Parts: sequence; structure tokens; C-alpha cells
Amino acid sequence: MIRQISVSGYVEKVSPGKIICVGRNYRKHIEEMKSVEAEEPVFFLKPPSSLICEGEDIVIPPQSRYVHHEVELAAVIGKSGKNIPAEDALGFIMGYAILLDITARDLQDIAKKTSSPWAVSKGFDTFAPVSAITQTVLVGDPQDLTIQLWVNDELRQSSNTSYMLHTVAALVSKASQIFTLEPGDIIATGTPEGVGQLVAGDQVRASISHLGTVKFAVR
Repeated sequence: MIRQISVSGYVEKVSPGKIICVGRNYRKHIEEMKSVEAEEPVFFLKPPSSLICEGEDIVIPPQSRYVHHEVELAAVIGKSGKNIPAEDALGFIMGYAILLDITARDLQDIAKKTSSPWAVSKGFDTFAPVSAITQTVLVGDPQDLTIQLWVNDELRQSSNTSYMLHTVAALVSKASQIFTLEPGDIIATGTPEGVGQLVAGDQVRASISHLGTVKFAVR
């Protein structure tokens, strides 16, 4: 099934073809994961089948016993582009959304130790909960947005997109040097510190300035 995401102010919905994610883009998150900064953005992919919208549940897979939440600002591409200069990159974004990069941390740890890809730990069904898309004109500067996540009303993550090591414009530009960006593609820009475990029965709430709030149950 092709996932479709609604856009504020529009009847038509967006069908993402690629979900391009970024690791290690906030210094304090790098520190909490005992990882190291990378000079270039660390890109990985999630399948579109991992997307869910509000009203659907995050499902803990039987293959993992240690699933984490990671709240992120997602940029949604509005027109095709390749080798986009950073100074033009924001013009290729049609809107922004809240995306949760749900991660099977135990499986990711095994992948890291064996130098294997992260695809399994990141790609389960329901592992990319996303909000409706807010048009760029309503968001303003993507590098000055408060980003937060609560689990059962406990604040877990709270930061600002100004702390990104690679800006949204830089990420769009860098990603376009690897992938041809197409309308509907999502670029998830990394998570700040405070990631933690989710278990069945949890209620997750996430917000980003100007984008509103999105809620998901865990089962």
C-alpha cells in the first residue's frame, strides 16, 4: 500500500518515495550514544512501508526487546533536483513534518558491532510515524524550531534545531549529490539527545514549533 500524508491547506496528499534519514546530527545525542562526530552527514534509508500516520499505532516487533524513540524534523521535497547547491536547497522543500525514527536499538547495536547495515533496526513496519505536513511558508526558519517528545506525559527530548551539526539546507544539498530528490521524498534531519525505550502501552506525544503536536500509542 502506498502511504499518503496530508498537507495543511491542500486536498491532495503526498506519497513519499524515499525516506532519507540522518544519523549523528546533534552533538549531545552523539555523546549519549557514545559515538563520534562524522565530517559528512551519515545517511541511511527507511522503507516507505515503515510510515504510519496519527491514529495508527507503533508496534514493537517480536525480533526486538529494546526499541527507542527519536523525534526529528522532516523536510518534504516539493520538486525534483540533483546536485542542488546549498544556497538553493530550501527552495526545493514544500513543507515540514514531525517524524519519529523508531529504532530497534538492540538490533542496531549488533549491526554496529558487525559493521552491518542499519536497515533491519530502522525499517520495521510502523517505525516511521509522521505528522501531517505544514507548508514552508508557515514554518519560517527551520534552524530555529523547538523540538520535543513526551512519553506518558514525561518530557524525554527537548532541544532546538539550531543545534544541528548539518543544517537542513546542507542536508538537502548533500543528499541530492547521492540521490535524485523527487516530490514527496522525506529527509529526516536527525534527533537530539534524550532518546529512550518504548514499551507496549506507552503514549507518545511529539511537537515542533509551528508544526503542532502528533500523538501515537505503542503496542
